[in-house]
Amino acid sequence: MIAELGLAALWLAAALAALQMAAGFLTLRDGADGALAGLIRPAAIVQGVLVTLSFAMLVWLFAVTDLSVKLVASNSHSMKPLVFKLSGTWGNHEGSMLLWVMVMGLAGALIALVERRLPERTMNATLAAQGVVSLGFYAFLLLSSNPFERLPVPAAEGMGLNPLLQDIGLAFHPPTLYLGYVGLSVAFSFAVGALLTRQVTPDFARAMRPWVLGAWVLLTIGITAGSYWAYYELGWGGWWFWDPVENASLMPWLAATALLHSASVLASRDALRTWTIMLGVVAFSMSMVGTFLVRSGILTSVHAFAVDPERGTFILVLLGIFIGGALLLFALRANTISEGERFALASREGALVFNNVMLSAILAIVLLGTLYPLLTEAFDVRVSVGPPYFNPVGAIFTIPMLVVMAVGPLLRWRQDRIDRIGKEIALFAALVLAALILTSLLADIALLPLLGLALGVGLAVASLMPLRGRKLARTPLATWGMVTAHFGIAVALIGMASESAFTSERLAAVEEGGSTSVGPWTVVLQGVEPVAGPNWTAIQGRVSASYDGDDPVVLTPQSRNFWAPPQQTTESALVTRWNGQLYAVVGDRSPDGRWQLRLWWKPFVTLIWYGGLLIALGGVLALVGRVLSDLRHRRLAARIADRRADREALA
Repeated sequence: MIAELGLAALWLAAALAALQMAAGFLTLRDGADGALAGLIRPAAIVQGVLVTLSFAMLVWLFAVTDLSVKLVASNSHSMKPLVFKLSGTWGNHEGSMLLWVMVMGLAGALIALVERRLPERTMNATLAAQGVVSLGFYAFLLLSSNPFERLPVPAAEGMGLNPLLQDIGLAFHPPTLYLGYVGLSVAFSFAVGALLTRQVTPDFARAMRPWVLGAWVLLTIGITAGSYWAYYELGWGGWWFWDPVENASLMPWLAATALLHSASVLASRDALRTWTIMLGVVAFSMSMVGTFLVRSGILTSVHAFAVDPERGTFILVLLGIFIGGALLLFALRANTISEGERFALASREGALVFNNVMLSAILAIVLLGTLYPLLTEAFDVRVSVGPPYFNPVGAIFTIPMLVVMAVGPLLRWRQDRIDRIGKEIALFAALVLAALILTSLLADIALLPLLGLALGVGLAVASLMPLRGRKLARTPLATWGMVTAHFGIAVALIGMASESAFTSERLAAVEEGGSTSVGPWTVVLQGVEPVAGPNWTAIQGRVSASYDGDDPVVLTPQSRNFWAPPQQTTESALVTRWNGQLYAVVGDRSPDGRWQLRLWWKPFVTLIWYGGLLIALGGVLALVGRVLSDLRHRRLAARIADRRADREALA
């Protein structure tokens, strides 16, 4: 009964999405029935409630392990811990797509409830566009990926969730990414709505900006969490592999970063109108491309859920309809959008445009490197595109972007002179040069990590320069957000460069009681013993590690064997110090009785994830600051309107 209730709620939500779409577009016509306009917001709100109910029903089915439901039987097991039963709800294709449409439905409901800044005609067009996107995904679920499908005969036991996904990180990584993707779908709907009504104004940008900023924060958290999950769970010792599915989340983030800055310029300075609309379309396009890559079956990855070509075809059709239609609308309407305010090249707007172009170029590089192997494989030619392509080619555009990021916030709006900030530029250049010379003298490292360290040091100091001369207590939260996010980029950059430049690795065969070393660490294998978990058994090493003769710490890396489904995984063990991490993996036993130990010493690697969290924190501060500022402006506008009304009444 629970499954049928969830399916019925999903069908009703789809029907309301169709009503929202039809009513929204009909109100755009001259002379449309006014009653239809009154249906749009309620339809969006009730749709959000119904799809949330549907997802809650699926969570319940996983919680009780209802093995009469095909999805539960294929992705859960009665012996699995409850937390992984719950996270298994979205650890599969159908469940993750239902999570997607639930968040989209809630986003549409929230827009309908709270957004009052836009003209009602533009608001109706925005909700109509959101209805189109939602309806496409409802059709995909109901016609191709029904999460509530029953089995003819209930299964005796479930097949279980992919053991690599049975990790607490899965409870946070996919939902945050989906929230980010849906935030970009809202930005897309705002862009389409503004195009339809030709009302690309600062008010439009102010309405869209919180959604873009929220999506960007969530994508940042999702990518950071996913990177750390892959780092400690896969046992390969790396934090980023340029895997196509990793790229699928990076591409929307790059586009969202450009869109966020462009929308801020439009909201504050009434410039970059056409560019903002275009980036709104591109950002959502990248999330759709990522969805197609993950769920079409053309990729083989722990992240890739779908293996049915029919589903991939369905998503490809949706991508063509949504993105092709939006680009066609943009081509038809772009020339009707006024240019907006002009600005000089030497200005903060000019710096933002330059970095947006650099971000777009990096996005194109990642997109090409991701799709090229798939295109060649269609012609029976297998190629591999990895760090030798992405790192140097991306650096061509990343390095100038970082330089402009350091000095751009110091420029004035509209027009400025470079010589006005000559001292700040000289300080940045001196820091970068000093870091280059000092690092090259102390260590023999490759060019790109050397440049990354030097630019990271310079950017860390330059990111704080906008606070100079301000009363910190009165500095707007949005400014604090910018400073924190830029400082986070510098911290992450230093971590990336350090990991690449200074990592030490040791693969050794060690007998029990034997020792080896890696970097400043001395490691002793004290013993190996069998252990058991709720749905796995493991061989667990007991490793004593001492840093430069300090008191030893004990690590317990494992090699696990799951039985539902049968699979072997590697559980790494980490020791974190202020200056890096020791990373240990235990392997198989050799015929002579020795055990394989793989060890890494990664100086300052944790700065990568601390930097990611700082970037997200900066976005949160900016979001809170923008929301509070908008509330103050609304109250001020309301008071002015009340006083005007009082004066008119007295007259």
